Parts: sequence; structure tokens; C-alpha cells
Amino acid sequence: MESSLTTIGLPIALAIVMFGLGLGLSGEDFRRVAQRPKAVAVALGCQLVLLPLVCFGLVVLADLPALLGIGMMLLAASPGGTTANLFSHLFRGDVALNITLTAVNSVISVVTLPIVTGFAIAYYDRGEDVSVPFGEVVKVFAIILVPVAIGMFVRARTTGFATRMDRPVRALSAVVLAVLVLGILVDERENVGGYLADVGVVATAFCAISLVVGYVVPLAVGVVEGQAIASSMEIGVHNGTLAIFIALEVLEAVTISVPAAVYSLVMFPLAASWGSLVSRRVRPPVAA
Repeated sequence: MESSLTTIGLPIALAIVMFGLGLGLSGEDFRRVAQRPKAVAVALGCQLVLLPLVCFGLVVLADLPALLGIGMMLLAASPGGTTANLFSHLFRGDVALNITLTAVNSVISVVTLPIVTGFAIAYYDRGEDVSVPFGEVVKVFAIILVPVAIGMFVRARTTGFATRMDRPVRALSAVVLAVLVLGILVDERENVGGYLADVGVVATAFCAISLVVGYVVPLAVGVVEGQAIASSMEIGVHNGTLAIFIALEVLEAVTISVPAAVYSLVMFPLAASWGSLVSRRVRPPVAA
């Protein structure tokens, strides 16, 4: 898939997504960690530790081919995306918590993503043909964090403009992801049927489990309902664009990007259906 789509379009696409993330962030979002330590700690624990273990279990259970298994683990290690904030807003979650989790996890994943992906490569013994050069990953995150910083700067200087641009940039981010997914599926059209058969069930199961775990575990330790919904959406709605970018530009393997593409197809209807279900608990119907 070495074309203008990846060499030019993909970096621009990722920059747009991350700029949109920056438009919704401020320094307060990082400081908010101290105000909600339990909710943040539980959500990050699920996202950084529990869900990669669940994903690995699914990968082993399904006996996925090596590159698809690596792609699933790369996806599991990717942080939440800006779309998680939108879903949280739609379904009465604590959007401020979402923004905080996205900000913190985007920074932490500079370290955790190479570790999890490197583990998967070692498990499949594919180190000779697939590698995760830590320096390259750091460069990728440095490149994508620049648009985030620019977005935060724009928000700080012109809050009104940032507010007006928030929805259009989110919509553009969704279009960008759709184009990337379509491009991957077209590029792999001869194998897409087999890939869907191999990874479709695993991606769907992982998305469903992520949404449920992200909701149930926080509730079990006393986190309030709105924050549990926010955690669920943050954990279940991954930054597919980032996973695709790293698969294509760092790992240089189109097949590794397929799980993120498939996941991006199933996560929207699953997240919407789950959100519709759990949001009913936040605001019960008013008696006549």
C-alpha cells in the first residue's frame, strides 16, 4: 500500500485527527487527574493492563495468523480516540473524564504501545521481518503530538474558534478514518474475505468486551454512573487512525493494519447500541 494515500494522505489525516483532539484539550484536563484519581486510575488500569491481556487471550484462542494477531495487539495498545468523547456526550457520560483519559493515555502510550506490540511480535517470533524501533515510535508520537499542542494553543488563544471548529473537525476525522479503512480493504481486496473470517469475530468480541469491562469494573469499585459510561467509551472506542498509521508507516505491513480497519467498522454500531442501553440508567424517566 505504498502510495500517496500512505506517504502523504495518512500523515495529514492523522494530523487532522490529533489537531481536533487538541482543540478539545486544555491544561486543566491534565490537572483534573488529581480531582478524580479513582475514576482515572481504574479506567487506565483497564485500558493499559486488563484489556491487552483480554485481547491476547482472544488472539491465542482464535489462533490468528501472526500478522493479524500482532495487529490486534497493536490496536489494544492504542489510546482512545476523539470519537469516544462524542459517544460519551451522546450517552450522558462524563465528557470531562473522557478528555482527561484521552490526554493522559495518549502520552502514556508512547511507552506502552511499543511494549505491547513488541511482545506480540516476540510471541509470534516475527522479529526478523517485523520490528518496533522504539526511536521511530517516539518520532511518530512526537509528530502527532505537535498537532495536539497546536490545537491546545488555538483553544487557549481563541476559545470561540476552537468551539466552532470542534464539530467540523470531528466530522472530518470520521471521514478520514472511513477513507483509510476503505483504502485498506480495497488494497487487500483479494484477501479481505479471509481476513474478515479470521479477525472479524475477534475484533467484534474484543470491542464488546472492552465496552462492558470499561463500564462494569468502574461501577464495581464505586465509580459513579456517568464516569463509568465515559470509561466504557474511552476503552471501547480506540484511535484506529493511529493504529493504522503505525502499522503502515512504522511496521510497514498492510496486513497488520487490517484488525484496526475491521475494528473501526464494528465499533461504531456496537458503541452506539451499548450507549443506548446503559444511558437509560443515568436519567430515569420522569413520572407523569
